[in-house]
Amino acid sequence: MKKYVVAILGATGAVGQRLISELEHSQIPVAKVKLLASKRSAGKKLTFNNQEVTVEEAQPDSFTGVDLVLSSAGGSVSKKLLPEAVKRGAVCVDNTSAFRMEEDVPLVIPGVNEQQLQYHHGIIANPNCSTIQMVAALYPVYQRWGIEQIIVSTYQAVSGAGQSAWNEMLQQAQAILNKQKPTANILPTAADVKHYPLAFNLLPQIDVFEDDGYTHEEWKMIHETKKILCNDQDSPKIKVTATCVRVPVEIGHGESVYFVVEDKGASVPEIQAEIAKTSGLILQDNPQQQLYPQPLTAAGKRETFVGRIRPDQENNGAFQMWVVADNLLKGAASNTVAIAECLVRDHLVQVPNNKA
Repeated sequence: MKKYVVAILGATGAVGQRLISELEHSQIPVAKVKLLASKRSAGKKLTFNNQEVTVEEAQPDSFTGVDLVLSSAGGSVSKKLLPEAVKRGAVCVDNTSAFRMEEDVPLVIPGVNEQQLQYHHGIIANPNCSTIQMVAALYPVYQRWGIEQIIVSTYQAVSGAGQSAWNEMLQQAQAILNKQKPTANILPTAADVKHYPLAFNLLPQIDVFEDDGYTHEEWKMIHETKKILCNDQDSPKIKVTATCVRVPVEIGHGESVYFVVEDKGASVPEIQAEIAKTSGLILQDNPQQQLYPQPLTAAGKRETFVGRIRPDQENNGAFQMWVVADNLLKGAASNTVAIAECLVRDHLVQVPNNKA
């Protein structure tokens, strides 16, 4: 059985450390793991399968002899280094937005559209965390009844903005509890002019605003959903719109998802049954017992949790659901490793020009 040399790019970050753990528990036979990060993190010691591994500075030659790269080091780093990894024969699964909308890069959720992996040219993109959990929850509905329209409002945890934003929110909360004025230097986005505290607050801005008034996070959810379900980021087959909100939760994105099915014969019990039998989804939907998904109980889990499924009383064929998942696991590390497992299983860990 072939064993693989696997590099984790961005190994010291919140997602990178979860990639290490997910790889340890994966079905991928690992011959060697290389942990790569920025120059300032080089020399740190991390463990993989109880073995100490020294973090190396990520450079083009770091990928020589590497079979698989699992990347979560930021878009600019991915843009610079992943093509270099592909040149050296590695297949890369990228957790950033760097390549998601490129036509020849598969955007994949295993269990939804993993068949697209056979068309890769060395790089596969992991979708946005909020897109992953929504599409995973809706896919069994889409398969059976079709979907005409999706309207989603997200409640996204601070960990999705990185460790610095997470730390800042906790500092703000402590300051407010101490009757002090909180400081804000990062959110809604470090690239913007104004910054606002997240602690005890809600920020209806994730990423920068586009010219049409939507944020880039909302744009991503709209067009990634179309690309995954319709294989066309601008497909008119499904209407999708989104409002993305950052909330003072540490881990776990929540989403209120409104959807309209094509087949108006769908019912709540049937939708619940489809979700309950789908691998990777957990139905938590019993209003009488106040059972519904919550970020606190989803944190640390690989599954997507679905509840509050109910019909729109005013519009036939329209329903609502509440979807929660750990954004660092289901929305990032576990989906990335699941893609890599599919590549290994289907013997696709080869860049096209290296194929026999």
